[in-house]
Amino acid sequence: MLVLSGLAAWGVPRRAAAWVGVTGAIVGSLVGLIPAIHVLADGTTVAAQAPWNLPLASFAIAIDPLSAFFLLPVFSLSALTAVYGFGYLKHHRGRGRAGTPWLWSNLLTASMAAVLVARNGILFLVAWEVMTVASYFLVTFEHERKQAREAGRIYLVAAHIGTAFLLVFFLKLAGPADTLDFNRFLQGGPGGIAGTLFFLMLVGFGVKAGFVPLHVWLPEAHPAAPPHVSALLSGAMLKMGIYGILRFLPYLGAPPSLWGWTLLGVGLGSALTGVLYSLAQRDLKRVLAYSSVENVGIIAVSLGLGLLGLTYDSPPIVVLGFGAALLHVLNHAAFKGLLFLGAGAAVQSAHTGDLEYLGGLLKRLPSTGWAFLLGAVAIAGLPPLNGFVSEFLLYLGAFRAVANLTPPAALAGACTIGGLGLVGGLAAATFARGFGIAFLGEPRTQAAHRAHDVAPSLRLPMLVLATACFVLAFASLWIVPALRPVLAVATGIPSAILAAEVASVGTTLISLTEVTAGFLLLLLALAGLRKLLLVRRAVATSITWDCGYAAASPRGGYTASSFAQPALQLFAPMLGTRVTNLDPLGPFPTEASLATATPDSFRERVFGPLGRELARQLARFRHIQEGRVQIYVLYIAVTLVALLLYEFARVR
Repeated sequence: MLVLSGLAAWGVPRRAAAWVGVTGAIVGSLVGLIPAIHVLADGTTVAAQAPWNLPLASFAIAIDPLSAFFLLPVFSLSALTAVYGFGYLKHHRGRGRAGTPWLWSNLLTASMAAVLVARNGILFLVAWEVMTVASYFLVTFEHERKQAREAGRIYLVAAHIGTAFLLVFFLKLAGPADTLDFNRFLQGGPGGIAGTLFFLMLVGFGVKAGFVPLHVWLPEAHPAAPPHVSALLSGAMLKMGIYGILRFLPYLGAPPSLWGWTLLGVGLGSALTGVLYSLAQRDLKRVLAYSSVENVGIIAVSLGLGLLGLTYDSPPIVVLGFGAALLHVLNHAAFKGLLFLGAGAAVQSAHTGDLEYLGGLLKRLPSTGWAFLLGAVAIAGLPPLNGFVSEFLLYLGAFRAVANLTPPAALAGACTIGGLGLVGGLAAATFARGFGIAFLGEPRTQAAHRAHDVAPSLRLPMLVLATACFVLAFASLWIVPALRPVLAVATGIPSAILAAEVASVGTTLISLTEVTAGFLLLLLALAGLRKLLLVRRAVATSITWDCGYAAASPRGGYTASSFAQPALQLFAPMLGTRVTNLDPLGPFPTEASLATATPDSFRERVFGPLGRELARQLARFRHIQEGRVQIYVLYIAVTLVALLLYEFARVR
């Protein structure tokens, strides 16, 4: 349904294209949710298989609890972002065929679903590649902009490097088998190469997930794409990397402690790097893009802690680690989707995403502003919203590791507590800065002053996702126990053994929910009391106290750069922030300014020079491109003969 509606939207007249695309996306997603919910409710697996005339391939598909869980954010976000895109893309009617973005967005959703249900390596890689190509065309939707073309190029290169690692991973995991069906994979791989397989898997899926230092494509691609596409990429597509790790970890056998420490280190590095670069950015969508790196890092930390629980045979740590990771996957899809949609509405209304040129948007876009604030509170891990619950589970797992495990594993718990505390504080500063500079204060430009709230089709998805941030927080006491079959698939531990630990976590969440509900009721009671006390009082609007200075200007307030400068100064050697400062001169200064720019150090200092050197070396071989078809046919013939001779010698 998704593929056919995308093709139909591309082919029908311009006026009908959006209707066909959005209808197909919504109906296809709703239909796809039905078996996912059914499998999660029953804990069963639904499978089908058909022959496929490709080497090592078969059309093997299945929906088990792990696949079903990841299908939830994919289909839910697809439907909501389609509604948002219906309103947003009305402003882009003059760019090519009207159905083109619907073709690629519906194909992206279909390919993500295919990745989740594939049970053969060739089918998995084909779906993975379609997902990459579809998302590339969405990233380069505004291809007339150099930034979008450059972002697409970086993304395509990074994605194919990851795919190369995955291809080797599948071939090594299958060993001598004549098929890449998952049920034929050897436990631990052939010949005890589990460590190599883990490395290949971590790099291959880590590129798509956005682990540092493989993240360099992400802060380029997400700001370049339309906001509803960014929401789908961040909320759903990044999680395909997390899914791949969870899917194939059980095939690698019993995990040594090194794997858990590796994931823990990668996660803490990603979380800290992501939140620092997020705090340093001026572009609102780039702030959110780096924040996705941070949150994927938190998920990796949770998986690392869970793996250490498997290594040291501690089911409580396993449940808390993997449970926190799965819950954060769901929560991140909700609040990051909300934030990207809110940022898109602000950018569309104010015609810029530069924080230095925004301000005062809460009065002009009240529904968007309050939705963005809810998303900011959720992503900062503050109660009473959903981000708090999943991070609470991770803290709880870390504290139990410190209290109950041997010193090496206890050290992992202590590192988790310290690292997550630092990241949480920086995340709160990041989104206090983002919301405060963009939505509070006074407009800094005429465009921001003239901003107005967006169409209902853009506000409705934000309302749904804002509601989801509340619902997921209070429904967690039912969600986590329902994850037992998902945890069984991801960890390889029988569901019956997990039952007691999952029930214990559920009991803890009941107490947490009661406290959170009491906190929320207290806030509502205070708001009601304030309203009651003001019933018979005159309430008027006045200017803010200006310290006796009668010519106040928005330029006198905090800027995005000055807000972040004290925190960024502490990490200056790591970030390489460039500061442009014009100090006030004389007794009556006429101008003064402070501006910062923080380019990605990994891109500038590692991958940029590496790519340029590689391009320089490869340029030496350009002479073999003669431009004659006969020469290229000769190359192919020589290669085939060489392969045949190699195989003949190997058999002999």
